[in-house]
Parts: sequence; C-alpha cells; structure tokens
Amino acid sequence: MLNRYMQAAMRHAHYEWLPNDKIYYGKISGLQGVYATGDTLEACREELAEVLEEWLFFRISKNMPIPVIDGIELAIKEVA
Repeated sequence: MLNRYMQAAMRHAHYEWLPNDKIYYGKISGLQGVYATGDTLEACREELAEVLEEWLFFRISKNMPIPVIDGIELAIKEVA
C-alpha cells in the first residue's frame, strides 16, 4: 500500500527549470513541505521521492493525517 501511495503521489509531481539557479525544482501539490531540487531532472525526481518517503514516515510516526491521493488512503489504525 505504501508503494502504491508513493507512486500515485509522484504522478502528481510538478517540475520546473530555474534558469537563474541552474537547477530543477520539484514539488508535490497538496503535500506541504514535499519539494526538492537537483542538478538534473532525474536527480530532482530521486530527491523528491526520498523527501516524500521521509515525510510519510514522519507523519506516520506522529500519527498525523495523510491526504488521500487518487483514492489511496494510508490510515493509521491502532492494534491491540
């Protein structure tokens, strides 16, 4: 489920070239704080995927809500 969520989130990524800084910038709309930069588009994508993973683990560890993406919900359930 986590992998499906990450793949869906990455499909919502937007990238742009910042000519003044000569880097690529990427972000995932709707996921505050999930952004990255890189010297190449591929490096930016890889960094963005790592940031997304860390963002998810942090929110899960703090029992914070995670937005539904493409109908995929990561619900935190208490186990007895």
